[in-house]
Amino acid sequence: MAVYTELSVDEVAAFFGALGLGWPRSVRGITTGIENTNYFVDTETGEYVLTLFERLTFEQLPFYLHLIKHLAARRMPVPNPVANASAEILHSLKGRPAVVVNRLPGESVTVPTVSHCRSIGEILARIHVAGTDYPRHQVNPRGLEWWNEVVPVVGRYVSDGQRSLLASELTFQNQIAVSSTYEQLPKGPVHADLFRDNALFDGGQLTGVFDFYFAGCDAFLFDIAVCLNDWCVDDCTGRQDGGRAAAFIGAYQSVRALTPAERILLPAMQRAGAFRFWLSRLWDLYQPREAAILKAHDPSHFERMLRVHRGEIA
Repeated sequence: MAVYTELSVDEVAAFFGALGLGWPRSVRGITTGIENTNYFVDTETGEYVLTLFERLTFEQLPFYLHLIKHLAARRMPVPNPVANASAEILHSLKGRPAVVVNRLPGESVTVPTVSHCRSIGEILARIHVAGTDYPRHQVNPRGLEWWNEVVPVVGRYVSDGQRSLLASELTFQNQIAVSSTYEQLPKGPVHADLFRDNALFDGGQLTGVFDFYFAGCDAFLFDIAVCLNDWCVDDCTGRQDGGRAAAFIGAYQSVRALTPAERILLPAMQRAGAFRFWLSRLWDLYQPREAAILKAHDPSHFERMLRVHRGEIA
């Protein structure tokens, strides 16, 4: 989340008034994240998050918005999009697609414990199960196809050693994707970006999962790997913490048991998860966008993690 499109209080007030949400008492831009414009907006009727989409189009957004509506209807702790008088949940503001959702309680954690990881493992499995009957389909927008497009672009900016690593890992992931074992992986809607800053806790209890705007249909195992790579690693070394990882996997399996194919390919998918976020951070570094408020991320963390998963760093 960031602020690319600046809004006045009057603009927000008119927009919220049309939705019947009352007059804004406060409007505050959110600085974390890098994809969309986001504001916290508090009114007499409640606390909300207003998002203006800077990349996703009106045609692309129904998949995401109806997915979280689908999950909210199944009692998942996710934001619930606010509809207008015509029951539409996708709106327009300053020429951009926009959505308003209820603000979930709690705060993100920066240093996850075993208990946090157990909660994330359980909710991820519940989301996977709840999404199995979601009727819309969209491929993971930052999946293998995107990796093949982006590697030649970012490869022009990096060192020879990094370029070699990019090419080697891309070859490996393309081979995995056409394997018979990969074909056996259970698939469905995945969050694909469930990092620590996309979950909320209050008093140790999980209160929300949000920011589904990288979601798509992919292997559930990829979602698992992304979470393991963020919630269950040592931030300094990129190595997995055994206790947190065991808690995460155990809680996930209490809801949905891993298949034999998933157990076999988990190490490969953890490489895929590290590769995906190394690529996206390189992309954002070398193909930046202007923003009124923007906090970029360091690519080196996921490069180091990928090398750990590949066995290049002991």
